[in-house]
Formats: sequence, C-alpha cells, structure tokens
Amino acid sequence: MKFSQLSIQTQRAAPSEIRTDGLAFLYRAGYASRSGEILSLGQLVLERLRQSFEALTARFGSSPETVKGFFVQIGLNTVKSHETDEVFAIIASGSDEILLCPACGYASSRELARTRKQPYSSEAALPLKKILTPECNTIAQLAVFMQLPQEKTAKALMFTRLEDGKFVFVVVRGDMQLSESKLKARVGEVRLATAAEIAASGAVAGYASPIGLREALVVVDDLVASSPNLVAGANEHGYHLQNTNYPRDYQAMLVADVTQAAPGDACPECTAALERRDASIVSSNGQIQFEKLLLTLAEIHHDEKGLTLSAHAAPFDVYLMQVPGKTLDTLSAAETLYQNLTDAGLSTLFDDRDERAGVKFNDADLIGCPIRVTVGERGLQSGMVELKSRIATENQMVALADIVSKIKEIL
Repeated sequence: MKFSQLSIQTQRAAPSEIRTDGLAFLYRAGYASRSGEILSLGQLVLERLRQSFEALTARFGSSPETVKGFFVQIGLNTVKSHETDEVFAIIASGSDEILLCPACGYASSRELARTRKQPYSSEAALPLKKILTPECNTIAQLAVFMQLPQEKTAKALMFTRLEDGKFVFVVVRGDMQLSESKLKARVGEVRLATAAEIAASGAVAGYASPIGLREALVVVDDLVASSPNLVAGANEHGYHLQNTNYPRDYQAMLVADVTQAAPGDACPECTAALERRDASIVSSNGQIQFEKLLLTLAEIHHDEKGLTLSAHAAPFDVYLMQVPGKTLDTLSAAETLYQNLTDAGLSTLFDDRDERAGVKFNDADLIGCPIRVTVGERGLQSGMVELKSRIATENQMVALADIVSKIKEIL
C-alpha cells in the first residue's frame, strides 16, 4: 500500500496531556487520534493481530496454550490469573493492579487475589464480656483504647443486596480490607446499607456486630472464623464485646474469603511474599482485547525514535522509500521493487511522498515496521538497495535480486 492511500499524518510531537510513551508514539505515528480513536494505520495493526491469532487457532486449536503462544509470537510477556480467565501484560503504565508471586508465578488482580491467612494467635476461647468503649466508633480508636493490635478486633461492614433487598452483614478482621469483588461473587450485587436499614436489623453503626441481628445475611471472612477472642461491637452505642468467637457467639450464612490480599502477604500456593505490579488486561473470558493489546504493545515495543513492532504486529512487513537521484530514476526503480515485494507476499508500505529523505527516515522509525528498504542512486549504480532492520544499529547493502529472500530470512 502506498503512503498517500492511507492518508497517514505523522506528528513531530505529542500533546502534553498524553502521559505515556506508548500513547504518544501511537498518536505521532498516525495509529490513533489525539482522543484515542484508532485510525486507519492502527486498524491495519488490529486486523493483522486478529489474523495472526486466527492462524494459530486454526493450526493448534483454541486453548490456553494457543493464547499464550500468540502473546509470545507478538513479543508480549504475560501472566494468567489464577482466579479468573484474565491474562495480564505487566507494564508500568497499566491501569490494572495485580499481585504476583515471583517464586511460583501465581498471579491475580488485587481485588480477587488469595493469600495464605494466619490467625494472630491460637489461644483458647475466653468468656464473652461487655465493656464500655466511649468514642470508639472506628477500629483505630478501638485498638488504641483497648491497647490491642487491630488484628484482635472484628470489623463490620453493612450492605443491601440489590436483587431482593436483603440486609448483608459482613465481618472481617480489623486489620483487613473487604474485597467487594469477592463479596459480590458470593452474594450478588450490593450497595451500602442506609441508616434506616442498619437500624431495622438491630445493628448500631460504629458499634455493630453480628450478635443478635434480625433478618440478616451474615457473611464471615474465613480468617475471622479461625481467630479467637476478637473485640467486636455490642450493637449498643459506646459498648463493645470482648472475646467474641465464631461459631460460639454467632452464626453465619456464609464463611468465605472476602478480604483483599496485600503486597507482602503470603502466596496461597507457595507462601513467598506477593508483589504488586501495574498491568493491563489483554484477554478476558477467552477473548483477546485487541485495541487494548495495541496500546500495550506500543508501551513495551518502542525506543527513543518510535515504535518497534514485531512482524506479527506491525501494519506492514516493509517500509519502502526512495531517495531522489541526479542521474538515475530512483522512483521508477522503487515502484518496480514495490510490485516485486507485493507479489512475493510481503506487505509493504511504499512512501511515495515528495518529501526530503530525512522526513522519510524519521517517519519510518516512528511507524516502526520491522524492515526498512531504501532505494538510492548510489546503491542502484551497483544493483543494490539499503536494508535496515528496525531494531538494528547498522544498515546493509543487498543486491536487488536477493532482497526478497533476504527480507523473508529476517522476518
């Protein structure tokens, strides 16, 4: 395809509001608009990515290994979630947060990640005791007043299920954070309970516990169920209960993991410390998200001059350009070579513009096709053209008769 047919508009610089290098190069190279809309050049990449994936699927069938092979083929290192069907590419500019085990490779989104939980102590259950706790309606205030670590407290969170209006009372250990994603996976979509709904259940905000509730769906985090003698609310303003124990003091409809894992927590598979990573979801429910994949590839595969896409991801195999000569018709020679490359099955972007050589060289680097071929007068005098791999530092002169085979060898 010729440059003029695509109406590619390259830019010397990206707007200041574009914060990542990948987005900046997609804009500057004409793959995407300033607002992020995928333009014709970018659409060619998406189509090529789809074709590469379909070819692999046709050859090896649809399987997780095929998906993994596809990402390897296009130069993307990924990890698959152990909790869902999602595949993550780890990139610093990613909008998704995951926890990753560097020892065994366990990976998951932060919201769904599991961890190997440990009770704070293994002491015997002590008698329940009601205590006065004035102005202690937060876990932090309670821990200070009681001179206890937050690990020895139980925290209450209250919701209403959208499906049927059921009051949902959740108990987690005081130092843990609820994962709403895990909760919703267990009980369905919920919203925060209103003051009236809390009062109707018999709970008292700031001093709530599951003990003595009316018509509530009680959900207990599995760590609470194995943690003895926790301080919890007494459902009376200004009072807490010391030494609450499950299931001695209250029952639950569901005991499950409903808390967030955190960096440094023990991996559920091997107990090594989990590490936080920024990532981008590139596949979900078996479906590759090609537009997000284009951005991810741009973030990873670029240098200071522009994009450096692989042959399976670039819009074209070859960027062909010509430098005007004084005694030889380099344009005609380039036209002939363009036809030869196309006939050989090599997708080629022919820069047919009447532009200075420097502009063409810069745009070739910016667009990032794997191979650049330059037809110039000096080379043609010896029956040669200049070939340069996008990621190579040196050019090489190749005979016109050998150029097609040489390109295929590199690709």
